[in-house]
Amino acid sequence: MKKTIFLSLLLIVNINLHSQNLTLEDIHIRDPFILVDGGTYYLYATSSVGEAGGVAVYTSKDLQNWTEKKQVLTLPEGNWSRGSIWAPEVHKYKGKYYIFATINEHTKWKMSREDWPDYIYRATQIFRSDSPTGPFVPTADIPQTPMDYMALDGTLFIENNEPYMVFCHEWVQIEDGTVEFIKLDRDLTKAVSTPVRMFCGSTCCVAEPSKSYVTDGCFMYRTKTGKLLMIWASFGPDGYAECIAESLTGKLAGPWRQQSEPLFKQDGGHAMIFTDLEGKLRLVLHSPNESNLERAKLFTLEDTGETLKIVK
Repeated sequence: MKKTIFLSLLLIVNINLHSQNLTLEDIHIRDPFILVDGGTYYLYATSSVGEAGGVAVYTSKDLQNWTEKKQVLTLPEGNWSRGSIWAPEVHKYKGKYYIFATINEHTKWKMSREDWPDYIYRATQIFRSDSPTGPFVPTADIPQTPMDYMALDGTLFIENNEPYMVFCHEWVQIEDGTVEFIKLDRDLTKAVSTPVRMFCGSTCCVAEPSKSYVTDGCFMYRTKTGKLLMIWASFGPDGYAECIAESLTGKLAGPWRQQSEPLFKQDGGHAMIFTDLEGKLRLVLHSPNESNLERAKLFTLEDTGETLKIVK
């Protein structure tokens, strides 16, 4: 009997050790997003199931040791698309958890330029759950971004207690990509306004003369002095880069201008900001921006009140 109990305890210990045996270097991930909730870190990543797009989560207590992934969303039958998912992020809003995800459709979109190839249509859709570990279900059967937009990388922002989605209108449709916002209804089921343009990709501080300008991965942050910033990704001479835009009025409507120095320019981007369990401001992004080599990289940030800086 004692031997049986000992072996059972040993098995439980081995299972627990196995479930916590991943580091960030073990996890291949683009566009990482970390939610901090209830003393746990939740790292969300794309995770298809067969041909259906999906999202999985890794969890950690210390940002160093991570569990094996758990599937939290698989696109259901009857959804407007069951294609691959990009860049999922999770926000807690009114006691619920919401995934904002870029969904790719199988329909090819013909570009206006004759020398550009057809691209797969994509849009941002919102999903809801009672738990950060799912299951997540659609708040609507269609995306919340306009159906005539090639739109991606939607993020949630609350202004005057009203929900908004900030998203990217993609360069593959309009050449000079933009960042725009729409107002959402209180249940995050649909847009209740037309899009408002905030700025174009060509305004980025690292932008070089080009036929096209990328806008990716917008994320909002308000500094300790109340300044409203947005970090967003584009491309410069050193590869993928993280830029900083600021609202001159402290409002979504702006006007917006680009700060003169990028936050990160060494071939990494699509970042987001969170406060860790020790109260430190953190940045996570993927780097390098090369297929199959991407990993989540963590940095400590300094909020100067005017801007953000990576602590060396």
